[in-house]
Amino acid sequence: MNFIRLLLVCLSASLVCKGAEVKRPNILFIIFDDLGWQHVGAYGCNWVKTPNFDRVAREGVRFTSAFTSNPKCSPCRATALCGRNTWQLEHAVNHNGYFPAHFETYPDLLEKAGYAVGLTGKGWGPGDFKTVAKRTRNPAGPSFEDAKIQPPTTGISKIDYAANFQAFLAQRDKAAPFCFWMGFHEPHRPYELHSGLRLGKKLEDVTVPSYLPDVTAARGDLADYAIEVEWGDAQIGRALDALSAAGELENTLIVVTSDHGMPFPYVKGQIHEDGFHIPVAMRWGGVIKPGRVVEDLVNMRDMAPTFMEAAGLKPHPQMTGTSLLSLLRSEKSGWVENRDVMLIGKERHDIGRPNDQGYPVRAIRTRDFLYVHNFHPERWPACDPDTNFGNCDDGPSKEVIKLLGPGNYFYELCFGKRPPDELYRLADDPEGVRNLANDLAFAPKLNEMRDRMMAMLREEKDPRALGHPEIFDTYPYIGSRAKGYETWLKGREQKISEEADARSTMKGGKKGGAPIP
Repeated sequence: MNFIRLLLVCLSASLVCKGAEVKRPNILFIIFDDLGWQHVGAYGCNWVKTPNFDRVAREGVRFTSAFTSNPKCSPCRATALCGRNTWQLEHAVNHNGYFPAHFETYPDLLEKAGYAVGLTGKGWGPGDFKTVAKRTRNPAGPSFEDAKIQPPTTGISKIDYAANFQAFLAQRDKAAPFCFWMGFHEPHRPYELHSGLRLGKKLEDVTVPSYLPDVTAARGDLADYAIEVEWGDAQIGRALDALSAAGELENTLIVVTSDHGMPFPYVKGQIHEDGFHIPVAMRWGGVIKPGRVVEDLVNMRDMAPTFMEAAGLKPHPQMTGTSLLSLLRSEKSGWVENRDVMLIGKERHDIGRPNDQGYPVRAIRTRDFLYVHNFHPERWPACDPDTNFGNCDDGPSKEVIKLLGPGNYFYELCFGKRPPDELYRLADDPEGVRNLANDLAFAPKLNEMRDRMMAMLREEKDPRALGHPEIFDTYPYIGSRAKGYETWLKGREQKISEEADARSTMKGGKKGGAPIP
């Protein structure tokens, strides 16, 4: 018997002595890519149908105030895996960066403790986990990708998530607990245009948020998005069936969530309420009292310590999140432990500014208010107009707002430069579109929240709060250069050259040939 197995035997004996469950739970972490919290039936949405998410919430607990610390794919997923806010994760603070070698992930730690580990779909990324970290597999675990399926639209991935999960269950050591990451590619763009209408959505049923213009193109865009959400939800149902067939449903802690808000202007990649507010439902038979709704503010970085503690292990010392196990075991709803404050922030996401500059932001969210500080208000928050606002995914809604042009309300709201300070009272402005920072009546609240935010960031040793922001500029962007500022400059120079050649030709001199007669 090796040391790890001996340690596990001792741990089990300890649990028996304390009267706790001997059998460690399985963990199934299901994460959408770009699902907005408000587009789930359990949160009151009636035009996007999510019966399986709703089932997990009904048979478990739903969190009304769950957030990611950074609303972009790579940094959010690093937060979940490592249990740290992204400004504590060095290179992993940025989108399309390196995964640091010295940060432990919960799948690796659980695997060392005897768990079978697996992944299907999107794990950590986009970015590089091989060059620096020297990993041979994704930080979320070894990949199961063989099973494919024919989806109903061209925008949906052909990965058969549920079948790959079944394949994992079939090959595992059934004597060991498992930890599996199911990462949907949906509802990430691009979408098949008009797929929502083709598959039965009615544009009049769609709810358009206040930060988007209520026009046919936006409604159609949201309908196309809904189809992909519903596809992902169907995979949840199949995963639950697979757990039931394997006899593992009741002993599995199931978490369903998203990495950030929907891929629309003002949301994804932006420090606004719908950008970092995420849906979270958890089910754990016999442990979580069904039908509970918890209002406490929780964060994606709380996932890793929760999984560690559920497995009977102490969270790794690197993890700065707080386990949710006490919230899960409680029978109360509402404000259970009065966790009433949350930090959010970002550095650089997609490129599209000179010298690959980022758009650094920090924010603090309480029960009633959101305060946001933009460190470089002279920069474009969604990247420069010349580079097509590269930190906003392309789609019909974006194109409509671009056509409205500078000076238009929606254009300025979604793409315009922002003031240093933003303050939103969410009780009467739940989507956070009315900035109160210049309202003298709210000056005391703004100052209070700014001071509290900076104090908390200093406690977390955020380099930007400690006066060393330059470190973030040393973390390179390693993705495609298609959105880069220098790419636009090169294209502009080529266009100027072509236009000059055309003018020369029209004046009677064909470049490299005889004059035009």
